[in-house]
Amino acid sequence: MQSRLCERLGIEFPLFAFSHCRDVVAEVSKAGGFGVLGAAGHTPESLEIELKWLDEHTNGAPYGVDIIVPTSMDAKEGGLTAADIEARIPPEHKAYVTSILAQHGIDTADLWKGGIRGDFGNNMREAGAAAVLETALRHAQVKMVVNALGVPPPVMMKLAREKGVLVGALTGAREHAIKHAEAGVDVLVAAGGEAGGHCGEIATIVLVPEVIEAIRDYPDMFVLAAGGIVTGRQMAACMAMGADGAWCGSVWLTTAEAETNPVVKEKMLAASSRQTVRSRSRTGKYTRQLRSPWTDAWQAPGAPEPLPMPLQSLVSEPALRKIDKLAEAGDPGARQLATYWVGQGVGLMNQPLTVRQVVYGFMEDFASASERLASFTS
Repeated sequence: MQSRLCERLGIEFPLFAFSHCRDVVAEVSKAGGFGVLGAAGHTPESLEIELKWLDEHTNGAPYGVDIIVPTSMDAKEGGLTAADIEARIPPEHKAYVTSILAQHGIDTADLWKGGIRGDFGNNMREAGAAAVLETALRHAQVKMVVNALGVPPPVMMKLAREKGVLVGALTGAREHAIKHAEAGVDVLVAAGGEAGGHCGEIATIVLVPEVIEAIRDYPDMFVLAAGGIVTGRQMAACMAMGADGAWCGSVWLTTAEAETNPVVKEKMLAASSRQTVRSRSRTGKYTRQLRSPWTDAWQAPGAPEPLPMPLQSLVSEPALRKIDKLAEAGDPGARQLATYWVGQGVGLMNQPLTVRQVVYGFMEDFASASERLASFTS
């Protein structure tokens, strides 16, 4: 494909695949796209293991790394002890989570036994993120680093510039795009409200041209469209509006290589586009998830207000990990509660495919859509 971004990154097709699963990342990059590994939750040591594996399994193809350093979060300055963090979690939040599980027949005796580390959330602060980035940028095949929430911190810009690596950032609104542009970001991922995971409210078809218009004084920037995109025809439509490619996350969750809980995969393949919900119940910031009794409970009358990021994860993740484990073992209550991040494009994800089949499907569908569009002007 004749594309500035493809030439800059050394790829064949501007399909960007965000995934926490290294197998997905590797297969997309080998197929001509650009895999991006979600590194949130990784330590420098664990990320090094993942990236060494990717270097060995991508045939020299480039890939990227995505981190989360939010502009705003609880105790952004850090320095809290485990006791300090524990004191910030109201007992009623834990009690509410316990009640949700108990109502579905799940034993909660061991739910809160894990304890809290004093460095919890450190990798979402600038200092912790710097160590993760330094690890990523030691790998020559890493050609782009992306911040998933807010303007990339100065350390991210500095370290990437030293290596000649592109810096990307997700944006859900025009004003955010301008802030990214002023900070010197290279690639904007304009993520509409249809997206899975963290997302804003503006629809992709409105957001993409709005972002492109907002940064017209920055001709060297690239814009990727995101949010509900699971087919090549949607990708073609966004590129017709001026995008340089597509960034997709949800479509990989039901692939054969994905590590998604099999129960959740099954739910996603059967779901319609109306069976997702945008909620703060998982991370403390709005994310789109597969609807289940878990998400419904957090929107019920009398439900506690979700805590700010990253504290909400301390009450949601222990429960959701337990739900996943029991659901996979066949527990009926856990199977009902099971959920995960996914966008509204889930309604078009109706059959299990390999990653390579998805990439080639995108290419073929994109070509057909481009020909159809060209026929109107020929």
